[in-house]
Amino acid sequence: MLNRYAIATLVLATSAAATVAWSPSSAQSAAPAPAAASEDQQLIARGAYLAKLGDCVACHTAEKGKPFAGGLGFDTPVGKIYSTNITPDKDTGIGKFTLEDFDNALRRGIGKDGSTLYPAMPYPNYANIRPSDVKALYAYFMHGVQPVSQANKDSDITWPLSMRWPLSIWRHVYAPDVATDDAAASADKDAVLRGKYLVEGLGHCSACHTPRGMGYQEKALSDTDTAFLSGGVIDNYLAKNLRGDITDGLGKWTEADIVAFLKSGRNDHTAAFGGMSDVVEHSLQYASDEDVTAIAKYLKTLKPVDPNAKALAYDDTAYKALISGSDRSNGALTFVDNCMACHRSTGKGYEQTFPVLAQNSAVNSADPTSLISIVLRGGEMPSTKAAPTHYGMPAFDDRLTNQDVADVLTFVRSSWGNKAPAVTADQVAKIRKDSGAAAEPKR
Repeated sequence: MLNRYAIATLVLATSAAATVAWSPSSAQSAAPAPAAASEDQQLIARGAYLAKLGDCVACHTAEKGKPFAGGLGFDTPVGKIYSTNITPDKDTGIGKFTLEDFDNALRRGIGKDGSTLYPAMPYPNYANIRPSDVKALYAYFMHGVQPVSQANKDSDITWPLSMRWPLSIWRHVYAPDVATDDAAASADKDAVLRGKYLVEGLGHCSACHTPRGMGYQEKALSDTDTAFLSGGVIDNYLAKNLRGDITDGLGKWTEADIVAFLKSGRNDHTAAFGGMSDVVEHSLQYASDEDVTAIAKYLKTLKPVDPNAKALAYDDTAYKALISGSDRSNGALTFVDNCMACHRSTGKGYEQTFPVLAQNSAVNSADPTSLISIVLRGGEMPSTKAAPTHYGMPAFDDRLTNQDVADVLTFVRSSWGNKAPAVTADQVAKIRKDSGAAAEPKR
């Protein structure tokens, strides 16, 4: 559930980061629309499951709004756009959409009126969804979702930037051909291929986890390029490298580690934060064991961006300096005062509770965006069926100066065997401003 995922005028937050006040119970509390007699109830149920995997509710539900009624705003450098009502209301929603209309919008980015949709709707990813699954999704949204009469909001992007025709050029250049149902049955019998299908399509993982190019397009939409899932910045967080890199990727994670993370939002390596916390809580925890295992198997096939990187080894020098009090640097002292109670002098945290910092792949990412954001803004683990207790980290934006944050993160990124670049006060200042964190405290 992408800021649950603004990247630029064209490519914005996607459902992996837009924070939405929604829960499965809220969706269940709304009585579903009566199903047409000709509709197969199993098809509707299948569509409901696929909508959960795609986390459709994330972007199409406003804060405190009704599920799928739209109205969630996305900030762009030139104004704000709003998600649309995708309930089956005939006047304000998609109630008059044919299956072809629905397919065109979902997989081709073409609205019912023929205009091109903003790629905040991740149709370049959804192009990979099979027609049979599109049909199930259509059945669910037409007959399994309560219609809500709520008019769509116009964007506040001013002319000439609001013109849609340039988007059609973007679509023709960057959107791939849509998938077919060919070999679908055989693909589903292979767990890796099933995982690939879910990651590249409904899960639209690359919308956040792949860097963007000059046209703000994803640099890669499939694993034929190592840029795919190699990490991307979204909503002032770094959506981490999901490839096999040993320092900042999933190289040290087992399949079981990935499954645990997707189902619970935590494992022995790290915990979900930012938009990923919402994705786990509202989408992935409800995926079947077979599907999360397939995703894990597929991710473990991705080659590292840097195959020559060396694994990091634990070093207790920082631990000894903290215990003896010999390190009097601002970074070390800030860590003692604000971080050590939870993450411990060893940097090993508390298993499944407060994440380990030593050799943590997020800590060792070259880009410190996520670390800066979570120190400034705080965060909470998701509450899931597998792990209902959600521990939180407080925000330190009103307590630590930009230099304090830079110093403590530089200390963390160079201690216990970590080897990541230093963080600067200017980097912190930029994210403090961009993220809307509290003003820097005066000393």
